Amino acid sequence: MSGQAGVPLAVCALVCGGAAVLGAVLGRLAGAGEPRRQAGRSAVGCVAAAASEPLRNGLGEAAARKAVRALRPALDAVAVCLTDTHAVLAWDGPDEGRRAEVMRHVRRALDEGRTVTTAPAPAPAPGGRGRHTGTGDHRDGDAYGAVLRVVAAPLVVEGRVLGALAVHVRADAADIAPDVAEAARWCSARLELAGLDALRTRLRNAETRALRAQISPHFIFNSLAAIASFVRTDPERARELLLEFADFTRYSFRSSGDFTTLAEELHSIERYLALVRARFGDRLAVTLRIAPEVLPVALPFLCLQPLVENAVKHGVEGRADHGRVTITAADEGAQARVVIEDDGAGMDPVRLRAVLRGDGGPRTGIGLANVDERLRQTYGAAYGLVMETAPGAGMRITVRIPKYRPGVRAAPADAAAPPWPA
Repeated sequence: MSGQAGVPLAVCALVCGGAAVLGAVLGRLAGAGEPRRQAGRSAVGCVAAAASEPLRNGLGEAAARKAVRALRPALDAVAVCLTDTHAVLAWDGPDEGRRAEVMRHVRRALDEGRTVTTAPAPAPAPGGRGRHTGTGDHRDGDAYGAVLRVVAAPLVVEGRVLGALAVHVRADAADIAPDVAEAARWCSARLELAGLDALRTRLRNAETRALRAQISPHFIFNSLAAIASFVRTDPERARELLLEFADFTRYSFRSSGDFTTLAEELHSIERYLALVRARFGDRLAVTLRIAPEVLPVALPFLCLQPLVENAVKHGVEGRADHGRVTITAADEGAQARVVIEDDGAGMDPVRLRAVLRGDGGPRTGIGLANVDERLRQTYGAAYGLVMETAPGAGMRITVRIPKYRPGVRAAPADAAAPPWPA
């Protein structure tokens, strides 16, 4: 393979292994004959797998430019382009007017949903060298005015044709239609993954919006009522609580970032608890034991707050005596362990499992199930909520958060976190 493919041999070998595993998905069945050609196509598939990786970001101009630059030497083509259903997104190679008319050839592939090869044809504007947008390799010097044919393969995702890969080759070159089809399938696979990534992001945003929508109107009413009760008797306390309320709602309804830091989440929880204590007074006791080492750890936004709200609801509300909520955050090497515990009424484990499945009924809300699902999506199935409870025994919820996980990065903090005690 030419060194111009831009793919180190070690990476190429690794990707080839993935290509072999995904061969059934891509529909590549090795034939009984032509071993040399099959080996060549395997090499093309290897480079196509790496070259199509930028399309994980979607079918845009920037991603398409990176892909065609790598695909052109891999396919030994005069020119390569990627299109959407309307226009050329990226072109690599001599132009000579071919770029302007390529969509006419691509249209058949788009309409028929299959790879098509055109009849040989010279450049539409013979004479002169036209505009050149290639890489300057050995194919460019004798490509001007050559008789070429176009091989175009559609980019298909879930039955929808999103665009095409079009390759210009010399009329006397070997048949590369299977190679172009294979490269197009790799591009399609990357675009499908891009769609899944976008869907995952929309789902995560929807789950966060659902948690925001669940902030109880009763909590807002009770908080404002508690603040109003101090206006005459303790104006300074009323002012402090009003600021806590403003900061709490500002954090809960912020629009930037899917992730936050443990420090920011605990800071918001402290504001929430300040408002709740204004209502319950001495009936609610709160204990915080926070290791400073875990404060910078990133975690999904609004991940702990619903758990604390659940502890307050089941640990204090509806009780005539005192209730206690304990929050512990400990450093455990590669992960942080957060435990939220209350001494309230507890819950039947069978009912708790139904709540986590989303079958607990409308009055149970979506907080616990939402947090459990988001933790599993972010860190893996082993990182869901661990909940211990029984009727009359309170509830203990444990959350384990890896300190480092690719793609998990907190949004910039709006304000500095308070100095938490060790």
